[in-house]
Amino acid sequence: MKASVSPAPSLWRDGDFRRLWIGQTASQLGAQAGQVILPLIAVVALSADTQQIGALRAVQQAPILLLSLFAGAWVDRRRSRTVMVVADFGRTVVLAVVPVVYLLDMLDIPLIVLVAFLVGALTVYFDVAYQTSLVRLVERGRLAQGNSALEGGRSAAQITGPAIGGALVSLLTAPIAIVVSAFFFALSFLSIRRIRRPEPMPRAAVRQARVWRQIHEGLHLVVSDASLRAVGISSALFQFSFAALMTIYLLFLPRTLHLPGAAVGLVLAATGPGALVGSLLSARLPARYGYGVVLVSAALLADGAMLCVPALHGSSAVTIAALMAVNFLFGVFSQLVDVTVVTVRQAITPVPIQARVVATINFAGMGLTPLGSLLGGYLAGALGLRRSLLLTAVMLALSPLFMALSPLARLGRDLPSTVSGPDG
Repeated sequence: MKASVSPAPSLWRDGDFRRLWIGQTASQLGAQAGQVILPLIAVVALSADTQQIGALRAVQQAPILLLSLFAGAWVDRRRSRTVMVVADFGRTVVLAVVPVVYLLDMLDIPLIVLVAFLVGALTVYFDVAYQTSLVRLVERGRLAQGNSALEGGRSAAQITGPAIGGALVSLLTAPIAIVVSAFFFALSFLSIRRIRRPEPMPRAAVRQARVWRQIHEGLHLVVSDASLRAVGISSALFQFSFAALMTIYLLFLPRTLHLPGAAVGLVLAATGPGALVGSLLSARLPARYGYGVVLVSAALLADGAMLCVPALHGSSAVTIAALMAVNFLFGVFSQLVDVTVVTVRQAITPVPIQARVVATINFAGMGLTPLGSLLGGYLAGALGLRRSLLLTAVMLALSPLFMALSPLARLGRDLPSTVSGPDG
């Protein structure tokens, strides 16, 4: 008679995992709310022009370009939870300065830009540390369960964070509303700090030359493999264009359509439910229709949805509903692309070099967002908000066009084989 194997207990019974989940979800809420509130402070309280908004968003994203590759090597030498706690504490303090300075009548654009850069830099280190913390906290066999729960928290934060930020800007003065982001980072700090399970110190740091060689190996593999190279280039094209579009979009909603802060938050929050649907579809569609077909068609549908926005006028309920529908569809198809690309990348990349490939692709993709934001600010001033929004929405099509011409479009229902890398 075969002995029955009892299922592993739910991770939700693990108090330390619950503290990590609460901390990560609170951190995401703070980040999502802050992404709405900081630009709105500049627009509403300081009457920032289009170039200033473009510069602000570029500074928010610049740490990704400047710090991503080095943050991975630096965090690997330290306890991940310590890095997360320090980053949370730092973001709480930096954001708490804004309402204090505002009440003293000393708030200006340069200070908002400095705050945006510091918060962005600390977020880079928190995110890198977070991606290693689960591996150091739970057994390997429970990573899928843990990642599923954390992804659910992230999606929930994506839904509610912008809505909370936009609503508070309407209810309070914009600089005071930033307190909500500081509160969420403080909650994350307190929760992660209470994790009891010891985290061993990583091995002694390798020589600096070794770190540079590891970074080079990741770069070399992405450049030398056609599929990974296509992932990196298509990601860079999308992120550059999307950063330009979002800079204009955040001006277009309040200034051209005259939407209040609560409506702006509601519109942006509609992306979250779409992302949840896209995550569910990503488990079925590629195996049924092929990874290449899903990648190209979903990218075209996501980008096509944004082409509808420049045609909208006024601040009526119909306009708000249309914007929410556009953001929902964009969330569905962009998340479908994101999850499918991650699956393909994981299948291609040898396990020992996974982290370096992720860092390289993030560097190539997200690293161009500051330039995209600057371009968006320039186009908004030169062409006007509606025409520049249409132009940047058309630019989004460069990514699926490149994918259609790359080896990614030829992927079938089965995942590709792992390529040979420097470590395996």
